[in-house]
Amino acid sequence: IFPIEDAMSTDLVPGDVMVIPTNGTIMPCDAVLISGMCIVNESMLTGESVPVTKTNLPDPGQDKRESTSDPVYSTDGHKRHTLFCGTQVIQTRFYSGELVKAVVVRTGFSTAKGQLVRSILYPKPTDFKLYRDAYLFLMCLVAVAAIGFIYTIVISIMHQVPAQTIIVKCLDIITITVPPALPAAMTAGIVYAQRRLKRAGIFCISPQRINICGQLNLVCFDKTGTLTEDGLDLWGIQRVEAGCFCCSEEKACQEYLVTSAFVACMATCHSLTRIDGKLSGDPLDLKMFEATGWVLEEASEEETSLHNNIMPTVVRPPRQLFPEPVSSPGQDVPPIHPPQSSYEIGVVRQFPFSSSLQRMSVVVRRLGEKHMDAYLKGAPEVVAGLCKEETVPADFAHVLEDYTKLGFRVLALAHRCLEAKLTWHKVQNINRDVIENSMDFLGLIIMQNKLKAETPKVLEDLRQANIRTVMVTGDNMLTAISVARDCRMIPPQHRVIIADALPPKDGQTARIDWQYTDDPGLPASKGAQYEVSGWNPVPKLTEALELLSGRYHFAISGKSLAVVIEHFPDLAQKLALHGTVFARMAPDQKTQLVEVLQSIDYCVGMCGDGANDCGALKRAHGGISLSELEASVASPFTSKTPDISCVPTLIREGRAALITSFCVFKFMALYSIIQYISVTLLYSVSTAATCAVVSALMGHQVVWWL
Repeated sequence: IFPIEDAMSTDLVPGDVMVIPTNGTIMPCDAVLISGMCIVNESMLTGESVPVTKTNLPDPGQDKRESTSDPVYSTDGHKRHTLFCGTQVIQTRFYSGELVKAVVVRTGFSTAKGQLVRSILYPKPTDFKLYRDAYLFLMCLVAVAAIGFIYTIVISIMHQVPAQTIIVKCLDIITITVPPALPAAMTAGIVYAQRRLKRAGIFCISPQRINICGQLNLVCFDKTGTLTEDGLDLWGIQRVEAGCFCCSEEKACQEYLVTSAFVACMATCHSLTRIDGKLSGDPLDLKMFEATGWVLEEASEEETSLHNNIMPTVVRPPRQLFPEPVSSPGQDVPPIHPPQSSYEIGVVRQFPFSSSLQRMSVVVRRLGEKHMDAYLKGAPEVVAGLCKEETVPADFAHVLEDYTKLGFRVLALAHRCLEAKLTWHKVQNINRDVIENSMDFLGLIIMQNKLKAETPKVLEDLRQANIRTVMVTGDNMLTAISVARDCRMIPPQHRVIIADALPPKDGQTARIDWQYTDDPGLPASKGAQYEVSGWNPVPKLTEALELLSGRYHFAISGKSLAVVIEHFPDLAQKLALHGTVFARMAPDQKTQLVEVLQSIDYCVGMCGDGANDCGALKRAHGGISLSELEASVASPFTSKTPDISCVPTLIREGRAALITSFCVFKFMALYSIIQYISVTLLYSVSTAATCAVVSALMGHQVVWWL
């Protein structure tokens, strides 16, 4: 046991054990939690201001039979246990007699914040044709100046001009040919464009990108928070009973559902916490929990310190949700519903949401019960795959497709009764894969996400300007296609073809399945599958695309795009050329897509809300962040207006600055060439003859000036 010492953050090295203060702090390094829990604001890195719960790193040696976690620590694989540099620790929860401790794993530029700062200080160079051609033209002028330089020296020596005069004349030719004021003159248009952008609420940290924005011919848009509203509204629920969906949508706060497993899952399977007495967390979780009408209670620090483990978060329904006990007159029968005080559920363990797994789960225990329960929430396809087949309705895919086509965001819920032998200590060290299987399917939560009022008009303006628009989102494929049709990113008369790429498996080569989302009136309209042996689809699909005459759009998921890039690299460019909807995209896949679009000579713009879009915003020719959080420093442009109306404004100012740069360049170059020719001619003949000719042509004032 070592004593606790105060130390400067600059003295920390990997391997040091640091104590996280109970009142919170700004993390000076990357560290992994080894005891306690923390609630962290990671907006500096992700752009999301939603608090994230961090748990201590589990010890795989405590229960080797039930813990299958990787014993080797990795930052990517253990994100939910890692406190990243620059993030703010809001609250800590700890065991009795123990402090919240973390082990330093990375410092300085090796941290996540350091890598972000490094990418901002040393961004990947963006090729711009204007500057490249300008450098080539200046090199040509230098070559011409060198020829004139040599020619003037030779002629001057032949005419026995003094050496001092020869040096002055030759240096004068070089300075006239290559105008030193050219960079300053070309910057004038950028400076005025930047001022106009600032007045329009668009701030720029890379002024040279303004010219590049004048050449944008494709813009990628994030969906949630960019094309659509930030918040989600709970539209309804669709419960499952006896393996079948109920007839109609319901409300979660109905009295007869208070004690149901469906409502219990909604009330417990989330990452909400109380900060200064107010519920805080993911907006989707907040809407879901508020729809139940339940109450969330967390133990205070004083209560937690009196126990040997962290006191669980407790949720319970308020008294008014329970109907009055019903009994027959003159008979002493127990009430139909249990009293409100006895119906409390404690969250024993939480497995946070993982974007790669597309789900989250919790282990809970109801007051008075001997066994624990597990609740699961996530993407419908993922949740259905983890449930027993007999509990998933036969029309699950059809019902899900109907809701997603209407533009709803759908989540699925599941439940499982755990074995009685699972104790609190075992649950704390068990792997989530042991919990998340053989679940009972509970039903669907239907969330509504509306388009922003400005979205359709802006997209129509871009279409009229022949600027292509693409949707890049992490949401469901059919939901993204529905939103793309609602905002006219995909015209009503155009067809959508979903490309589902499958990696090699069981000795079979990689293949791509092509499926129409609606009937295009072609022989292949029933969703037939086609194998791809190279970059080109089979003849039937090629004929179908020819019949559509360009009136088709590809839609592809992030996983499928990764398979296509790896196994069909040539087809990736064709998909990018006609792809409009890219769904279920991870942050690094968004960046990869931008690079693919740039490889086919598109000048790409990216517009996002700063959450999970930082890589794509930095890589695009013109990145526009709609978030004013710290992550916006990764984007060249940040808009105070939280909608996409800033995109046409930026493109207009970029085109104005670009035309100004063209005109200034032409003027300066032509001015230098005229001066060069005049001076070379004047220096190559005798002074007297030159004066006589010029005097006759242009007058004595010009001769005096020479």
